[in-house]
Amino acid sequence: MNTNEIMKKAWEDFAKLTKVTVERAIGLVETKEGWTVTLEGLERRAIPDTMDILGIYDVRVDKECKLIGFERKRLRKRGETEEE
Repeated sequence: MNTNEIMKKAWEDFAKLTKVTVERAIGLVETKEGWTVTLEGLERRAIPDTMDILGIYDVRVDKECKLIGFERKRLRKRGETEEE
């Protein structure tokens, strides 16, 4: 399975399970168990959209690309550009 397929499968499974609208993938790391894909998803819409709340999630998949867990790492406003 190539990295595009891994990211796509993690994205789709996470979105289906959580009902979070995934906006983009921002990281991919190989682990002993499989892969950790970091996704950014829309938690809450706001007006203006720069005030939308986005969640950063680590999604873990095994070597067969089956979802084995996820964790929200932090929340941020869309307009925030500063890294922690």
